[in-house]
Amino acid sequence: MNLTFIYDTIRIALKSLSYRKLRSILTIIGIAIGPLALVMMLSVVKGHSDYVVNQLESLGQNLIVVKPSGHFKLTEKDLDTIRSIPNVDQAEPFYMVQATVKVGTKEKSVVVYVVPLNLIFKAISNLKILEGNTPSSSEIVKAIIGYDIAFDNGNQVYYVGDAITLKTYRIEPGGITRVKRVTVLVSAILDKFGGAFFLSPDETIFLNLDAGFKLLGLNEWSGILVLAKSSKAVVEVERAIKEKYHDSVTVISFQGIANIISSITNVMNFITFSTSLCAFAVAVAGVAATMITSVIERVKEIGVMKALGFTDSQILFIVLFESFIMSIIGGITGIALGIIGAYILSLKGFIIRTGLTQIVITAPPAITLELILKTMAITLLVGIVGGIFPAYKAAKIPPAVALRYE
Repeated sequence: MNLTFIYDTIRIALKSLSYRKLRSILTIIGIAIGPLALVMMLSVVKGHSDYVVNQLESLGQNLIVVKPSGHFKLTEKDLDTIRSIPNVDQAEPFYMVQATVKVGTKEKSVVVYVVPLNLIFKAISNLKILEGNTPSSSEIVKAIIGYDIAFDNGNQVYYVGDAITLKTYRIEPGGITRVKRVTVLVSAILDKFGGAFFLSPDETIFLNLDAGFKLLGLNEWSGILVLAKSSKAVVEVERAIKEKYHDSVTVISFQGIANIISSITNVMNFITFSTSLCAFAVAVAGVAATMITSVIERVKEIGVMKALGFTDSQILFIVLFESFIMSIIGGITGIALGIIGAYILSLKGFIIRTGLTQIVITAPPAITLELILKTMAITLLVGIVGGIFPAYKAAKIPPAVALRYE
């Protein structure tokens, strides 16, 4: 096939589509639905997944949380046991309570972590102080507060040295909720960290460990924070703790959660891809129906072309090229609309509620070249598969029969 034939083929295909505008437009719309759904859903799922995984990893890939299950209580003996496990760099108890503070004109839900502060900065390397200094271990009334507590819509409401009143909530046996008011002094304000999945430093208040009993009146540890010597040792340390305590404790690592989320995302991507294939399958049927109808309407034209010397392979190529062009137009249209839809869908964000805390995860869609190329390849395959049978039927029409066709 020379360039002249290819040029003539393109002209014939475009002219044929222009003669049947409404049918061609409806077919192109049907083709576009598949790439639209595929690009929009896969990019949004991957964008949020990547955001959550990155946030979890930034919280400390070496960090492991050990929490008691049922009526089991963690004691100093358990702390010594965990510290003795190979590849444990540091292990410290912590208290965690939910609270509300007044930020500007409204009450804001926050989490209060009572823990040796050096462990927090060691575990979360991206955590930086914007103003002030880390309080010493003996300063139990001094606190480090998150950025979104100190600032309200860009306006600073709390400064270093200010007093801040916390209304803490904890549920005691029997389902009784105890409310306690305490006042602490702002020793430091954290720089903006960004939303996180389980722990959002921007909406957290950190106090030294002794404040748990002496200031908040807490008698039982919420758990033990364990820092492994390296991210590679996390699985080994997790396994060792589970072997020692079995069902008495719950062992959580941010690295493990990130792996689980990645696995879930892969499943969601597979489901989304499989669902989108249904739209592509419908598009194949639409293309086939359109091209069969086109071939029936152009039997005499095909006969004339054969009488002029067009071969079966050239007729097949011409008819197939029409469906190919519709796939290109449908693919480009669907991908473009899918990108726009993905950004619109991502604007709302994903809301997670845990007790009094509400976290809104807003992440841009992951529009990648790989996704676009894969989507376009599938769309072009739709045109080829949908057009191959009509093109074959057209190529096999005998010239004499075609010229007599009415």
